[in-house]
Amino acid sequence: MSEGSGGGGPVVRGFPHLDAVRSAITALYRRLSPEGVRSYAASLSPAEVAFSDVDDLYPGAQRVAGALVRHLRLPQARVVVGFRRMEHAASVELTAGPEYFVELNDRFRTHRRDIGAALAHEVTHVLLHRLGLELPGTRENEILTDTVTAYLGAGWLLLDAFRQDAVSSQKLGYLTPEEFGYVLAKRAMVFGEDPSVWFTSPQAYTAYTRGRAEALRDLQRPPLTAAGWAGRRRYAKDRRLARDHTGAGQDPSLPYAFENGAEGLRVSFTCPVCHQRVRVPVRGRTRARCGLCRTVLECDT
Repeated sequence: MSEGSGGGGPVVRGFPHLDAVRSAITALYRRLSPEGVRSYAASLSPAEVAFSDVDDLYPGAQRVAGALVRHLRLPQARVVVGFRRMEHAASVELTAGPEYFVELNDRFRTHRRDIGAALAHEVTHVLLHRLGLELPGTRENEILTDTVTAYLGAGWLLLDAFRQDAVSSQKLGYLTPEEFGYVLAKRAMVFGEDPSVWFTSPQAYTAYTRGRAEALRDLQRPPLTAAGWAGRRRYAKDRRLARDHTGAGQDPSLPYAFENGAEGLRVSFTCPVCHQRVRVPVRGRTRARCGLCRTVLECDT
């Protein structure tokens, strides 16, 4: 796991990995199914991973690791936690199991409040390894791991580990704080929860609100009926062009694309929940069901 500087170094902000994050959400739904994703409706509670300075280090770390193993539905896995000097925050040895060895950076001996965050990422690596879910490339797999950790209810810990003051900064994981907020908000919209009540870091709360604003924009793009006036007007213009100029090039930056075929004009767009591509006929107000996550979408095509 990567981490931000502990000495005031710059922390990347914004949404530079948003396409990869959306692809990771799609991959998760494809691998687990909608029912599998919904089995994680309850997030990990703060009490399950609480770690005070008076707790014994090794028994406490094992207790937190056990809570994460149970939350991520890994009943036949045992995580053994150790500490050593290293460049990154943590690492995990992925084997056939049932024991997995996680090493945490020595600094967590005295920064125990963030042990749960570091372990959440590494235990999710174990889950993905067992599921056989991976993407090509180290960077893509780390983004996948952060995204899955957040979407399955343990990643609020990683965002809460983001802290800044006048002389130092800390961030765990590969996603930016706003991207963690985005994934947590996507999860919150599906399960109707508010993860912000668990944040102890003011910077985490701010990043979550920015991520949530981006997630809300996913719900407000045409042809969804919740699209704003400007978006609907642009959509109507593009629809006319597609009808009148078959085969004309379309702007790839738009959230939709038109296709002319034997059955007439169709529009494709990404599901705002799982980001799978959805295709429906152009015929005005209609309901579309996403073939992957099965969300019913209100559309005005």
